[in-house]
Amino acid sequence: MVGQFGQSIDARIATTTGHSHYINGAAGLAHLHRLRALVDAVVVGIGTAVADDPQLTVRHVAGPSPARVVIDPSGRLPATARLLAADGIRRIVMTRAETQMRLPAGVEHVALPSPRGQLAPDAILAALAERGIRRILIEGGADTVSRFLAAGCLDRLHVVIAPIILGAGRTSVSLPPIARVEEAMRVPMRIHKLGEEVLLDCDLSAQRAAVAKIST
Repeated sequence: MVGQFGQSIDARIATTTGHSHYINGAAGLAHLHRLRALVDAVVVGIGTAVADDPQLTVRHVAGPSPARVVIDPSGRLPATARLLAADGIRRIVMTRAETQMRLPAGVEHVALPSPRGQLAPDAILAALAERGIRRILIEGGADTVSRFLAAGCLDRLHVVIAPIILGAGRTSVSLPPIARVEEAMRVPMRIHKLGEEVLLDCDLSAQRAAVAKIST
């Protein structure tokens, strides 16, 4: 499982107005599409699906498009969303057990328990694994990537840093607060140049939590 986001030097993913297209340049975008081509499925939260209406296909590099998965607890995703387009690629919408949705033909609806009103990252991964989906890219948004990171459900985190400073706006990661610096999450990391951008490849495997089977 890989989490990915692009950010400015000062760790912003959008301006104060929410504008985020495009923080990263051509090299960063190609890296994102390369990741898509290497996984079984790409996952986004409902906030990203509604705000950006992404296609989640592979276009900037050669390779197959993965299955498209949206985490939509309350069933907010419109039937016209581009990620639901019938293009021969598997499409999955994951909701709370009590959520009723009318989805286009061919779209899979996975209903999961939500004891605290949200779908737990480990439950999402377990449900996808039961459906043969194991190599997964958690693409966005920031809240979704942060939840998977906090739950210990990522093997790697890719952070692509653009050579810009926004000064204000939404930050890339939000985790539970800590009291002391020594409590911070420390991970092995490799640094790669992507044109004018920098990729931080963070190895989270040492703190990866096991994914248990669930009943749906």
